[in-house]
Amino acid sequence: MSAFVVTTSPGFGKIGKVPSEIEARNWKFVRCIDTNVEGGGVFDYIDDMEFLVVGLIAATEEIITRAPKLKAVLKHGVGVDNIAIPAATARKIPVINAPGTNANAVAELATGMMFSLARQIPMVHNEIIGGGWLRYVGTEVSGKTLGIVGLGNIGRSLALKARALGMNVLASDLYPNREFAEQNQIRIVDHLDELLAESDYVSLHVFGGEKNSHLIGARELDLMKTNSFLMNFARGEIVDVDALADALKAEKIKGAAIDAYVTEPPDVSHPIFAMKNVIFTPHSVERMGLSNIADIEHILAGEKSPRVLNPEIYE
Repeated sequence: MSAFVVTTSPGFGKIGKVPSEIEARNWKFVRCIDTNVEGGGVFDYIDDMEFLVVGLIAATEEIITRAPKLKAVLKHGVGVDNIAIPAATARKIPVINAPGTNANAVAELATGMMFSLARQIPMVHNEIIGGGWLRYVGTEVSGKTLGIVGLGNIGRSLALKARALGMNVLASDLYPNREFAEQNQIRIVDHLDELLAESDYVSLHVFGGEKNSHLIGARELDLMKTNSFLMNFARGEIVDVDALADALKAEKIKGAAIDAYVTEPPDVSHPIFAMKNVIFTPHSVERMGLSNIADIEHILAGEKSPRVLNPEIYE
């Protein structure tokens, strides 16, 4: 069945099987990652767009109300803070995200990042191929403390991997799954400050949006151990990157891993991209894309997606 799909995600339709799955369905597919203002981006296709797959650029009230053929708004990810859900609900348009689809992939990446930071693998690799022979003394992760900020699908998956490695795990969450924590010897802390002060590795897995903007700033970085590492797998705005660069330069923390950016691709002229003790990766998003495709097919078939966030539109 034909469909006109517009995306504001830099990654949707690029990874793994997703491009071939879109092509096999013969959908018209357009990527708009520049702007949402009149005369550019999404508005060039506003009259014909049937599905909007949202990335970093917001699905605003204006976009949703002005798209006459819009059948669904889908998030290429989990956080929907940049989707005007009330506007979609008013038009009885389903809003759908992709929870849990990349939980194991991100948890595995976070685990790999801990090993890479502990052993400074990228830095040592670059030294050797550059003709050097730096004998960097790394550390073991076993016995260290991992602090997980956000004990959702990804956080829980990471916690289990960390416990299997012999790590101590702390977690902070607004609505923690205390039964899961108790069963797996995870200590829930009531305050983020406590987690930051006690952890050797801090891994971020919370939603973005204004409420969590600069959740980790200069004050929070000052609370961390001087030999600790910060890892951001959440949203770019969660970490004040200027403050992080300053903390790394002043050796207030030992290193960082970044997998989320305010803009994608990021502006690599920022000083943090020249630091040897920081590792950068892009998102791995194949399963999210396949989930988006499956939900588009649900809507085209007149069915209700199991991941719809505003089910009241069906009442």
